[in-house]
Amino acid sequence: MAELISVDVPEAFAESYGTQGAEARAWLAELPRLGGAFLDRWELRPDGSPAHGMASLVLPVLRADGTPAVLKLQQPREETAGTAAGLRAWDGDGIVRLLDHDEGSATQLLERLDAARPLSSVADDTKALRILAELMARLTAVPAPPGLRRLSDLAAAMLDQVPEAVRALRDPADRRLVRTCASAVAELVGEPGDRLLHWDLHYDNVLAGEREPWLAIDPEPLAGAPGFELLPALDNRWDEVEATGDVARAVLRRFDLLTEVLGLDRGRATGWTLGRVLQNALWDVEDGKATLEPAQVAIAAALLSRR
Repeated sequence: MAELISVDVPEAFAESYGTQGAEARAWLAELPRLGGAFLDRWELRPDGSPAHGMASLVLPVLRADGTPAVLKLQQPREETAGTAAGLRAWDGDGIVRLLDHDEGSATQLLERLDAARPLSSVADDTKALRILAELMARLTAVPAPPGLRRLSDLAAAMLDQVPEAVRALRDPADRRLVRTCASAVAELVGEPGDRLLHWDLHYDNVLAGEREPWLAIDPEPLAGAPGFELLPALDNRWDEVEATGDVARAVLRRFDLLTEVLGLDRGRATGWTLGRVLQNALWDVEDGKATLEPAQVAIAAALLSRR
């Protein structure tokens, strides 16, 4: 039997991902063999240098018929659990197409897009934001398949965490904002929605393609309300928002464009966006921070100025 090829793991990825604990290091140690096994299993040939994000290794490959694709290797975790189900439900409509998948290892074979041309390369922010909004509208038009994480459960869990988070924050203004965001979520928690959400749709998670000009990548599928999708689009290229000299106006311009294209009720979209600010605040507190991120505070303040 022929010996399996071994996949090279970039040193920078190994160093950064290896800081996440013993399980991550064990997965990294197995990664060269795992990648080689899937090259063999799916009859793939390497076709370039591997790339990586924060949590995955992506290897350009050619399929047996010569079709370009990418092999995505990632450690199975909660965030990856519903990815294949979401991608199958979208079936390539506005998003990268799933070609094959292994549930146990979370390994994916995906359509190859142009990683050198993210949507962030479009200089005109209004044009880029409209492209993003139109993709978001298409993705959220799809009903969520069974078995995904649900916004209703996330929202209830967030509300349970608020008292402890408030105690951890130093600034009284930050505490008030967290309580305000929690109140907004409490008003909406009974109507969490049933759409298929990407959960992390921003300019760098949209790449140029051949099948369509732009396609989304790297979803973390969630069943819920489309308003919960907006925050990553609102704080894209935050330095440009600040450079306008009127942060609130720039945030509201983006918010209005997104809600118009998606056809959302702006009151509900505001509430769920405040819910996303709350989620980020809770994650920051969990990471040991005692103050809120200024961009998050500014976005919340802009939306609350209309309430």
